[in-house]
Amino acid sequence: MSQPAQVVTATPKQVGLAYVLWFFFGVIGVHQFYLGKTGRGVLYIFTLGGFFGIGCLIDLFTLPSQVREVNAKNGIVVA
Repeated sequence: MSQPAQVVTATPKQVGLAYVLWFFFGVIGVHQFYLGKTGRGVLYIFTLGGFFGIGCLIDLFTLPSQVREVNAKNGIVVA
């Protein structure tokens, strides 16, 4: 017997939610985990926000482009 194929669809990531996660949990990299960037999230945990807050400061300005990049990588087009 063959099993039916499973279809997995990626949900689009949202800039607003990424900023909320960054604001409340940025030092431990929760916003990076949300975007699927596990390695960077772990780095944030061990360096208190990406080399002592520098990563969080950079993310303040680059989160929209990071979200667009992740959505494009997952084949999601958001207008």
